[in-house]
Amino acid sequence: MTARTKWGRQIPWGYLFLGFCALIVQLAPAWREVLIYDRSALQSGEGWRVWTGHLVHFGWPHFLVDTGLFLILGWMLERPHRKFSYWSFVFMPPFIVAAIYLFDPSMQRYAGLSALNLGLLLFLALQGWQRNWRDWFWPAVLLIYVGEVIFEIMSGGSGGGMIKFDDANVKVATSAHVASAVYAVIAWAVLRRFPAKTPSPART
Repeated sequence: MTARTKWGRQIPWGYLFLGFCALIVQLAPAWREVLIYDRSALQSGEGWRVWTGHLVHFGWPHFLVDTGLFLILGWMLERPHRKFSYWSFVFMPPFIVAAIYLFDPSMQRYAGLSALNLGLLLFLALQGWQRNWRDWFWPAVLLIYVGEVIFEIMSGGSGGGMIKFDDANVKVATSAHVASAVYAVIAWAVLRRFPAKTPSPART
């Protein structure tokens, strides 16, 4: 394997592709109303919003923070956990949207990669902690995650960061973050119970 091939395999292509899609959406503000999670539009049968709503952001600061973290997580996750990453691109968005739709009916609109980011980060932290239960770093990440969610709940969704949205009515979607945490824990538990088989070494 050449150095170029090895380097190419390390690039998180799936994360880069979704990050590029989010950039295209951000550059075309008119698409926001067509792609954003909108409860009434979803009830009318516009099912694509289940996935595309996560690519919409409320302004450039929101986009840069969410997409930047998403790409960083990609460098850490895609190569060692490729199947988890790609399956999560498919199943985590509808899991989050279903939770919002069923348990938070007051939320009429939702957008952003933050919930996906938190789910991916939590899975990464659980995997890291599993490798070494005495390691203090990953428990600290988990503690920060829990503290973030608690802070959001206590502040009624108005806290949870310093991002300035381009819509003054936008609040942090705590229910989406809780849903992503549930998804991450379920995925981690399933993969721990049914670990991927390591292929036997080739023989000549």
